[in-house]
Amino acid sequence: MVRKSGSADLPLHGGRVPPWLADRMTRLGAVISEAIVHHYGREELLRRLAHPFWFQSFGTVMGMDWHSSGITTSVVGALKRGLAPRAGELGIHVCGGRGAHSRRTPHELLAIGERAGFDGAALGTASRLVAKVDSAAVQDGFDLYLHGFIVTDDGHWVVVQQGMNGERRQARRYHWLSEGLTSFVDAPHAAIEGERQGEIVNLADHRAEASRRGQIDILASLGPDRIADKVRKLTTAHETAAIPSPEQPSLPHLVMPAHHDVRPSDVIARRLHGTLASAAERGPADFADLLLTPGVGARTVQSLAMVAEVVHGAPYRFADPARFSLAHGGKDGHPYPVPIKVYDETIRVLKSAVEKARLGRDEELAALKRLDDQARRLERQATGPGVAELIGREREDSHAYGGRSVFGWEPAPGRLRSG
Repeated sequence: MVRKSGSADLPLHGGRVPPWLADRMTRLGAVISEAIVHHYGREELLRRLAHPFWFQSFGTVMGMDWHSSGITTSVVGALKRGLAPRAGELGIHVCGGRGAHSRRTPHELLAIGERAGFDGAALGTASRLVAKVDSAAVQDGFDLYLHGFIVTDDGHWVVVQQGMNGERRQARRYHWLSEGLTSFVDAPHAAIEGERQGEIVNLADHRAEASRRGQIDILASLGPDRIADKVRKLTTAHETAAIPSPEQPSLPHLVMPAHHDVRPSDVIARRLHGTLASAAERGPADFADLLLTPGVGARTVQSLAMVAEVVHGAPYRFADPARFSLAHGGKDGHPYPVPIKVYDETIRVLKSAVEKARLGRDEELAALKRLDDQARRLERQATGPGVAELIGREREDSHAYGGRSVFGWEPAPGRLRSG
């Protein structure tokens, strides 16, 4: 069944991802996706992408700003670049994007469909319908500007698209999943993300089916002029009488705050302590032969433990995306600059594991799975430094780990930053 899995507030951020981070996001996003496909199959990757909490955590572990709307554009772009070279083998294709790229989605689907064997024209129509529903049938004050369509060779797909409200400086992300979809205009969404800003006219909701029929009947019987007159009369009546609204179902709501820094209240500390404890206990046993960069090994295992959770974790574990920013920091220096040496080592280890798994040697991917399993067990009793202290340590060590942000390289203690 198609499911609504939650909502979230996303501060609207501008700017661009610097090339040094975009390249790494492309490589890490692709190898994480491939690990998920190896373990769980292509359809599970689509389900993950349709889950707004997981999607935000996925972008965060790749070094994007943990709370912002920029994660949507960056993740879709990284996957489009990173999965393209392996599209033939994996059977996963990423279409669309931001602005003009979104409008080319139907043409991309048609071309890919001819090669892969699915009905590209039908999926092109689906792409247009999805965009129309979220821009016209869901009147929530947000104008669409990004449309990402990810499809498998089997014709299964997920759509991630985003709208903005410039006046409120907010973005809303919409997730669609083809699994179980029977109608584009009757409760089709997997999830709608965004700030709760009063009443939303959602004509795609199942409860609006009678309204959709009624609108067609009214248009046919009255015509546009008489409809406008009746709307004026109804508006006047509404101002003098309270009209009760139907009860809305309660959904998980991920609040992405406006503050840019990561605070202890943004992180579920016991899960973070479990991850760190697992890295300390499991890492030396499982990764001794893999971690070859002097001085970085133990820190890299911590990042790998968080990446392992993105690959294997259950949906409920992604309620605090800020926690995953402690894997590779953030491009704007929050919670700390991106540790380039650690990031590159994470990619190297994970890429090695995936490449060997393609040849039937699953030992390294299995080690990552054990790392995640151990974190789950240890978080019940593990303790450790507070979030603020951990962030402080990372800032102190930033230069040693090749720390970099949009403001430049982190200098050695006592030196000025270089751009």
